[in-house]
Amino acid sequence: MHEEAALWALEEQFWTGGLDGSRATTAQGAVMIFPYPVGILQGDKIWQFLKLETPWRSVRMSDRNFSRRRDIVVLAYGVSAEKPDTVILEAFCASAYLLDHGKWIRLSHQQTDIS
Repeated sequence: MHEEAALWALEEQFWTGGLDGSRATTAQGAVMIFPYPVGILQGDKIWQFLKLETPWRSVRMSDRNFSRRRDIVVLAYGVSAEKPDTVILEAFCASAYLLDHGKWIRLSHQQTDIS
Protein backbone atom coordinates (compact mmCIF):
# COMPACT_ATOMS: atom_id res chain seq x y z
CA MET A 1 0.00 0.00 0.00
CA HIS A 2 2.91 2.35 0.75
CA GLU A 3 4.13 2.00 -2.83
CA GLU A 4 0.68 2.81 -4.20
CA ALA A 5 0.51 5.97 -2.08
CA ALA A 6 3.98 6.98 -3.27
CA LEU A 7 2.91 6.60 -6.91
CA TRP A 8 -0.21 8.72 -6.36
CA ALA A 9 1.99 11.39 -4.74
CA LEU A 10 4.34 11.22 -7.74
CA GLU A 11 1.38 11.66 -10.09
CA GLU A 12 0.16 14.71 -8.17
CA GLN A 13 3.65 16.20 -8.35
CA PHE A 14 3.51 15.74 -12.12
CA TRP A 15 0.62 18.22 -12.14
CA THR A 16 1.76 20.74 -9.54
CA GLY A 17 5.49 20.26 -9.00
CA GLY A 18 6.92 22.07 -12.00
CA LEU A 19 8.79 21.10 -15.10
CA ASP A 20 12.07 19.91 -13.55
CA GLY A 21 10.36 17.44 -11.21
CA SER A 22 8.19 16.08 -13.99
CA ARG A 23 11.13 15.64 -16.31
CA ALA A 24 13.17 13.84 -13.62
CA THR A 25 10.43 11.21 -13.17
CA THR A 26 9.63 10.68 -16.85
CA ALA A 27 11.38 8.24 -19.18
CA GLN A 28 13.26 9.50 -22.20
CA GLY A 29 11.05 8.89 -25.20
CA ALA A 30 7.88 8.91 -23.09
CA VAL A 31 4.60 9.55 -24.89
CA MET A 32 1.94 11.98 -23.69
CA ILE A 33 -1.48 12.63 -25.16
CA PHE A 34 -3.12 15.96 -24.41
CA PRO A 35 -6.57 17.25 -25.38
CA TYR A 36 -7.04 18.85 -28.79
CA PRO A 37 -5.38 20.84 -30.27
CA VAL A 38 -2.11 19.67 -28.67
CA GLY A 39 -2.42 15.94 -29.40
CA ILE A 40 0.37 13.36 -29.16
CA LEU A 41 3.83 14.45 -27.99
CA GLN A 42 6.95 12.37 -27.47
CA GLY A 43 10.39 13.01 -26.01
CA ASP A 44 11.62 16.63 -26.05
CA LYS A 45 8.39 17.87 -27.66
CA ILE A 46 6.67 17.20 -24.31
CA TRP A 47 9.02 19.58 -22.49
CA GLN A 48 8.86 22.21 -25.23
CA PHE A 49 5.07 22.25 -24.83
CA LEU A 50 5.00 22.16 -21.02
CA LYS A 51 7.64 24.90 -20.83
CA LEU A 52 5.10 27.27 -22.41
CA GLU A 53 2.32 26.29 -19.99
CA THR A 54 1.54 27.84 -16.61
CA PRO A 55 1.82 25.21 -13.84
CA TRP A 56 -1.40 23.89 -12.30
CA ARG A 57 -2.18 25.60 -9.00
CA SER A 58 -4.31 22.77 -7.65
CA VAL A 59 -5.42 19.33 -8.70
CA ARG A 60 -8.14 17.07 -7.30
CA MET A 61 -8.10 13.41 -8.32
CA SER A 62 -11.20 11.22 -8.07
CA ASP A 63 -12.23 7.68 -8.99
CA ARG A 64 -8.65 6.48 -8.55
CA ASN A 65 -7.77 3.12 -10.09
CA PHE A 66 -4.45 1.35 -9.51
CA SER A 67 -3.35 -1.64 -11.55
CA ARG A 68 0.01 -3.38 -11.17
CA ARG A 69 1.56 -6.19 -13.15
CA ARG A 70 5.11 -6.96 -12.06
CA ASP A 71 7.17 -3.80 -12.74
CA ILE A 72 4.43 -1.85 -14.54
CA VAL A 73 1.72 0.26 -12.91
CA VAL A 74 -1.20 2.09 -14.49
CA LEU A 75 -2.91 4.90 -12.61
CA ALA A 76 -6.30 5.94 -14.00
CA TYR A 77 -8.42 8.70 -12.50
CA GLY A 78 -10.64 11.69 -13.01
CA VAL A 79 -9.07 15.09 -12.47
CA SER A 80 -10.21 18.62 -11.80
CA ALA A 81 -7.22 20.93 -12.25
CA GLU A 82 -7.01 24.68 -11.84
CA LYS A 83 -4.55 27.40 -12.79
CA PRO A 84 -4.79 31.17 -13.12
CA ASP A 85 -6.67 32.64 -16.09
CA THR A 86 -7.78 29.25 -17.42
CA VAL A 87 -11.00 27.30 -17.40
CA ILE A 88 -10.84 24.43 -14.88
CA LEU A 89 -9.71 21.25 -16.64
CA GLU A 90 -12.04 18.31 -16.12
CA ALA A 91 -10.54 15.16 -17.61
CA PHE A 92 -10.05 11.43 -17.38
CA CYS A 93 -6.35 10.57 -17.14
CA ALA A 94 -4.07 7.57 -17.19
CA SER A 95 -0.35 7.29 -16.55
CA ALA A 96 1.84 4.23 -16.95
CA TYR A 97 4.92 3.76 -14.78
CA LEU A 98 7.84 1.33 -14.99
CA LEU A 99 9.98 0.27 -12.05
CA ASP A 100 13.43 0.82 -13.57
CA HIS A 101 16.46 0.03 -11.39
CA GLY A 102 14.46 0.68 -8.21
CA LYS A 103 12.92 3.97 -9.39
CA TRP A 104 9.42 4.52 -10.79
CA ILE A 105 9.46 6.42 -14.09
CA ARG A 106 6.51 7.57 -16.20
CA LEU A 107 6.29 5.94 -19.62
CA SER A 108 3.08 7.60 -20.74
CA HIS A 109 0.34 10.00 -19.71
CA GLN A 110 -3.00 10.69 -21.35
CA GLN A 111 -5.65 13.32 -20.67
CA THR A 112 -9.15 13.05 -22.16
CA ASP A 113 -11.09 16.28 -21.69
CA ILE A 114 -14.62 15.79 -20.34
CA SER A 115 -15.69 19.39 -19.79
